[in-house]
Amino acid sequence: MIPVDVDKADGEGGHRYAVWRAEWRGGMVIEVGARGHSITVDEPPEFGGTNRGPMPTELLTASLASCMCLAVVWAAAKRRVTVGDVAVEVLPVRAPGEPRYGAYEVVVRAEADEAELERVVELAERFCWVTNTLKQRPEIRVRVDAT
Repeated sequence: MIPVDVDKADGEGGHRYAVWRAEWRGGMVIEVGARGHSITVDEPPEFGGTNRGPMPTELLTASLASCMCLAVVWAAAKRRVTVGDVAVEVLPVRAPGEPRYGAYEVVVRAEADEAELERVVELAERFCWVTNTLKQRPEIRVRVDAT
């Protein structure tokens, strides 16, 4: 992978550790990487890909599910609530007639008292970066750097 120029990518208030780079590998295959990790992204055959990895929209959904799951575990510890197995399922709901999702249905499952779990999830929502980012609709700045 070509290294990321984090000085250009950092921007005002940016997080250098959060910079990911995507590189096209042919067909519909993209390799994304950061901090020594990499993920192969692809489309299923019905969309012209070879199904070598999840689609970008699936990664977005996975980011929401994993961040909320981490936030629930953190919030349970903070509230001193014992939870058994924790699972978060996210169902993306397509916006009618648009190439985007209009909603995400999030279900948190855990072995815990329901009232306590509701309080834990309420706190988790406030500290889940992905949830907060999606709820506040961030500005996306695209820049071209022809080489």
